[in-house]
Amino acid sequence: MIIVSVIAFFGGIALFLFGITLMGDGLKKVAGDKLELFLYKLTSNAFKGMVLGVGVTAVIQSSSATSIMTIGFVNSGMMKFRQAVSIILGSILGTSITGWIVCLSAIEGAGGWVALLSTATITGIVAIIGIYLRKFTKSQVKNQVGEILMGFAVLMYGMTAITNAVKPFVETDSFMQVLTAMANPILGILVGMAFTALIQSSAAAVGILQALAMTGVLQFQEAFPMLLGIAVGGAVPVLISALGANVNGVRTALVHLLIDFFGALICGVVFYALNAVLHFALMGFTLSAVSMALLNTMFRFVVVVVLFPCVGLLEKLACAIVKDREEEKRGEDLPEPIAHLEERFIQHPALALEQSHQAIDAMALLTQQCLQDAFDLLNDYSEEGFQEVRKAEKTVDVYEDSLGAYIVQISARELSKKQNEQVYAFLHSITDFERISDHALNVAECAQEIHEKEMQFSDAAIRELKILREAITEVVSLATSAFVNSDMELAARVEPLEELIDNLCDEMKNHHVDRLQRGECVLEKGFVFNDLITNYERISDHCSNIAVGMIELDSENFDTHKYLSSLKKMKDETFTRYFEEYRDRFSI
Repeated sequence: MIIVSVIAFFGGIALFLFGITLMGDGLKKVAGDKLELFLYKLTSNAFKGMVLGVGVTAVIQSSSATSIMTIGFVNSGMMKFRQAVSIILGSILGTSITGWIVCLSAIEGAGGWVALLSTATITGIVAIIGIYLRKFTKSQVKNQVGEILMGFAVLMYGMTAITNAVKPFVETDSFMQVLTAMANPILGILVGMAFTALIQSSAAAVGILQALAMTGVLQFQEAFPMLLGIAVGGAVPVLISALGANVNGVRTALVHLLIDFFGALICGVVFYALNAVLHFALMGFTLSAVSMALLNTMFRFVVVVVLFPCVGLLEKLACAIVKDREEEKRGEDLPEPIAHLEERFIQHPALALEQSHQAIDAMALLTQQCLQDAFDLLNDYSEEGFQEVRKAEKTVDVYEDSLGAYIVQISARELSKKQNEQVYAFLHSITDFERISDHALNVAECAQEIHEKEMQFSDAAIRELKILREAITEVVSLATSAFVNSDMELAARVEPLEELIDNLCDEMKNHHVDRLQRGECVLEKGFVFNDLITNYERISDHCSNIAVGMIELDSENFDTHKYLSSLKKMKDETFTRYFEEYRDRFSI
């Protein structure tokens, strides 16, 4: 029955699409968690960006996925629009790799031992090995290899299902009449566009053409116009993904369409113009799965070669079509790093974590400046300065809330062990930076009280507070710089200084009691003095948390509690050297 064949056909497409996704995800995992970061960081020139676009698309088996990631880069401000154009150009060529994988489904074996070389046998063996590695091994790498093999097997079974489903159709006159009508360039292009837009995968659409080619009924004159239409239709999922993006994000999606459109237009016009004069004999050539894959790759290669010199023109055209807006809506007055946290990256945890790190860097630097402004108020109080500290503290609170929500979304994804550790460390770090800003506001409030009550500390108290403040400035600088620059050497310096600060605080409290007993200080001043010391000590503790979190993330099988409990007891050579260095600098 025709209805059975139709269901089998679409079922085969579903398996094919799922197989591509499963195999691409597995390849991406084996390639490493930082595959997307590799694409983001190594695009300093157009040619390099194009090559990376080809490579990454070949690995993840989807030009749409590469383009959508690139839109995320541009939308978040992590990449310039011009860099994105070359990546998208490369992704259009990289997606042709899937067609060559599909060619394996055309392998046929004869009887006897040669039957072991048939597609069905190879696919079955691959599926058995894949499920064994995926379900019965504990190694993460073996699990991921099993996922790749299972994806390949599902893709092959899907391709076989599509091929078997179309066989009954090719025996009917009506189907052949429809197929012959595809030789009309306009009709063939429109059908290719519509079908690809419907299934949202140019690789799957080419795979269906390859399935037709395996039946021996597909000729070049019918395949070529549909291939042109498939290229243009492949831009649809990218355009959909750009909904809600900023101006440059929309331009990036538009470039994908422009490349596909102009590529199809140039190749179509030149080829059919030459055919009108030369009457190519290959128009009646019957394609196989391999020749269909070759045609697809050659077409896309020509598009890349022709349009690569025009990267600048494509950029200008996209800018001309999508005009700049006077005001980009970045959210409810959010700081720029927070307003640009890219939801598209949630699907790519490595990118989402990298962007989170950049936003925490901005939060850390703001916190450091907030504390420095609070310290300045102790020497030269002004109401404007106090309000600046209060405003900065509220902004840091916004960072914590927004980053916390974003990182929690990341944690809901399937993450590697290292990524889970990053999520844990980042959540704790944003809390520590936020608490430091709270203590900075407390210091500013102490400065306000000192100013309003016209308090004067004793010379000894002033000298001690100055030394302690310098030590706090140093420990905050160390923790902030260590986090922002991922500098483990700076992180290792924090704990020795934190211990010294604890000692200084204890010593200063004892000195303060002595001054009270001698009548050199009054109780009211003592409250403010103790408040300052307490806030300084808490700031130092949070810096310690940040540094220890970094060390934990950098170390395998690291036990934070064991580290903290043993570090000061063991007093290794490095710890002792740093402690002595800081004791010489900050002695009271």
